[in-house]
Amino acid sequence: MSLKLPILMVSAAVSAGLFVTQSSDTSLPLSWLASEVADVSNGPTVPQLVADEGGDPAALDVVARDILALRQRPPKTERVNQPAPIVPFELSQVLPDSAAQTTGRTDTGSDEPPVEVDETALRYFAAQGDTARLAAEIARLRQLYPNWTPPADPLAVPQNTDKQLDTMWQLYAEGRYAEVRKAIAERQAAEPDWQPPADLLERLALAEGRARLINASELKQYERVIEVGAANPPLLNCTEIDVLWRVAEAFAKTDRPQRAVDAYNYILTNCTDPAERLATVQKAAAALPYARVQPLLALEKSSENGAGEFDSIRDDLARRFVAQANEELSLKIAPEYVERLKTSASANGPASDALLLGWYYLRRDNADEAAVWFRRASEREDNAEAAQGLALALLEQGKPGEAETVLYTWRDASEDATATYLAATANVLAIDPPPRIEENILTRMAETVIAERYAPSAQQFGWYARAFDQPQTAAQWFETALNWAPEDEPSAYGLALTRLQLNDRVGFAELQRKWTDKSARIADLARGRTREGDGTPAAASQSDQRTTEERSAQQSPRVAARTAPPSLESGQPAPPARATTLVTTVRRSSCSSAIQASRLSPAAALQRGWCLMDLNRPLEAAESFGVAVSSSDPNISEDAAYGQSLAYLRLGLTDRAAVAATKAPMRATRARELQASILADRAIQAFQSDRYRETLLYLDQRAQVQQEPVDLMVLRAYSYMNLNRPHDALRLFEAVAATGNRDASRGLADAKAAVGLN
Repeated sequence: MSLKLPILMVSAAVSAGLFVTQSSDTSLPLSWLASEVADVSNGPTVPQLVADEGGDPAALDVVARDILALRQRPPKTERVNQPAPIVPFELSQVLPDSAAQTTGRTDTGSDEPPVEVDETALRYFAAQGDTARLAAEIARLRQLYPNWTPPADPLAVPQNTDKQLDTMWQLYAEGRYAEVRKAIAERQAAEPDWQPPADLLERLALAEGRARLINASELKQYERVIEVGAANPPLLNCTEIDVLWRVAEAFAKTDRPQRAVDAYNYILTNCTDPAERLATVQKAAAALPYARVQPLLALEKSSENGAGEFDSIRDDLARRFVAQANEELSLKIAPEYVERLKTSASANGPASDALLLGWYYLRRDNADEAAVWFRRASEREDNAEAAQGLALALLEQGKPGEAETVLYTWRDASEDATATYLAATANVLAIDPPPRIEENILTRMAETVIAERYAPSAQQFGWYARAFDQPQTAAQWFETALNWAPEDEPSAYGLALTRLQLNDRVGFAELQRKWTDKSARIADLARGRTREGDGTPAAASQSDQRTTEERSAQQSPRVAARTAPPSLESGQPAPPARATTLVTTVRRSSCSSAIQASRLSPAAALQRGWCLMDLNRPLEAAESFGVAVSSSDPNISEDAAYGQSLAYLRLGLTDRAAVAATKAPMRATRARELQASILADRAIQAFQSDRYRETLLYLDQRAQVQQEPVDLMVLRAYSYMNLNRPHDALRLFEAVAATGNRDASRGLADAKAAVGLN
């Protein structure tokens, strides 16, 4: 039972000589790779290459040996014609009515003797009436021999009288290549002087290579795809478009995007079939990042009426590129794609178009525009994603009440939806001045907070109750928050204030003993509320209490406390809080009024950011810090980057916090503090998602930055338990339980049971 707390690289020889020529006179169809190949006639020997690299020839990998062997192969001289790229064709185009030649000789246009063309396959396919294969064979021979003219009537060529050879061609046509090899071997054994046609052997080798390449591609063995392609250059031309696509995909999947671009570029430059060209762009867009696809789109051809050949997929491309921009915030795509998607979403496009636009604008801090598109998506198809996006936009707009209403129905749809709804509840309760919330809304918020054991909102309920002079209720909520997050200092501070207000001397003294060494403001509160001589907390009037509260809030540190792992209750886990809050009921005139942060100077924006943090309005604070971080004053920019990181941590946006921390140079102490907080939050989130090995990785990284606190030691121990390492967990639980930690004590019992100790 799960316990839970509260490729190998291709060698340089391969990549440099992937598509090598077999002679200095012959260029391969993929000219886009020719520039990378050394002149084979002057190339180094295999031992030289190995010696240059300081290695042993026997240690060369198979691919490297194949490539080096190709570079050592003596040049062929029987083919004097330059191959030309093959383009798709119609059968009528390769069988002109005016053709008069019936032989298979080529006219080189010089005094050199004509080259004999092996027409064995041509005769066989003609005899079989296989017009498709006949056309492909004619195209292949034209590629090899541009000056060759096919017979005027290839269907009338006499049938081959060699029945055994006909059988071999039949097996080849059926794709039974192993049987062809067997038949050749058997005949050579029976007739030692018989040799199979060179054309059959060459075509058989290519067919086998094609089969190996496709099989490797289907199995996602991308390095093998490239290896087979390197060994079979004749496969890489327009008549083998599927092979080209698979090689391009293999390059993309092995982190060689430019090589993939070269392959797609070759197709769009040399191949003319409209459907294949369209499919090439679609495959390129799916395999490559945005910037790599744009040069390929520039190869688009226009029809006579001015329409582009890729117009039919422009909407799909816009969707894909906007989606990429949503995943990669630094990516800037051409405005035309966003506008095209807007046109689709505004017309009869699917709701998903509006969703894409909503996320696009939300992740670029344009909540107003994001809300428009999320609303449109909800109107067309009310679902959890649209509701969550709209709720996030409303939170950014400072409308948490609307966000709570929008998302309540969908709060259980996913972990992200739940986290967003809980953040909305916390923000609703933190509005200053506190609004009067309808009882049914308060009830449903409280039920969800209790069900999810979400400490930040429990703490906010405490402050909300204090604002309406309900100290007993406030104390209960603060105690609940501390039960779920024992190290949550803001909840402890709120409970201390409330116990003073209730004149609960014993309860305050107990809290004081526990927190005096961990919270400066609780210690200050205790010192300010004791009688001289006996150290007993004095009763305070309500007006005096408010004064103390405001003074303590003003002196509170501007550091978001990391939420501790929740405690166990009957062995059941509680979801870790995804945001941390530091709330006071102080009224700050300097930031209570609505104002656009962009209109402030960096210094004023920084001051407003800290003020908003003290009022627990981290979304607005992050915006103000974002303005201040651009200051030319290094002290202001550093403070702003630090503050924005804290604001995002408080919201549970760990990735954004990490990015914000890099916006300005930061002192080592601050950098370590932020790094520790970010790694701790990631560890908690990984644990809650049952990724226990990842949890330990984050904890190990954090331990290199700061000493591990007790709550994270407990988290580590429970991760060991879930990874079936009870002995490791037992040692940790024993050490932590000795400090009086209740979670560790419970875990210790589980660990002892797991290792067989009673």
